[in-house]
Amino acid sequence: MNLNVSANGLAGLKVMVIDDSKTIRRTAETLLKKEGCDVLTAVDGFEALAKISDQKPAIIFVDIMMPRLDGYQTCALIKNNPLFRATPVIMLSSKDGLFDKARGRIVGAEQYLTKPFTRDELLGAIHRHVSTVSNH
Repeated sequence: MNLNVSANGLAGLKVMVIDDSKTIRRTAETLLKKEGCDVLTAVDGFEALAKISDQKPAIIFVDIMMPRLDGYQTCALIKNNPLFRATPVIMLSSKDGLFDKARGRIVGAEQYLTKPFTRDELLGAIHRHVSTVSNH
């Protein structure tokens, strides 16, 4: 896996954004593509799981409140798969509650961002977690 988190910015880095909001998906996709990321999107956990096994993203952003399979369930399924256990998962939520953050940690999420997130928060999460992945 070639993780280019150096002087080239994030060129070619596969990032997945799972959110049932088209606005959030589009915003994240636009920000990340400007940085050179290869962005995958999904509207819910079911669509995401199929794409994850196929595309193997380096980092995954997942909304908590989604129909069918919520963010906690999606994160737990990703983390229960030995192939993707090391893939960083960042929870996205419009709520900034301690309970939500704690529940995110329980299912294995690396970080929790409150929506609306900023460009710096999004990129900061990638730099924090993907640079640690590439050091292994």
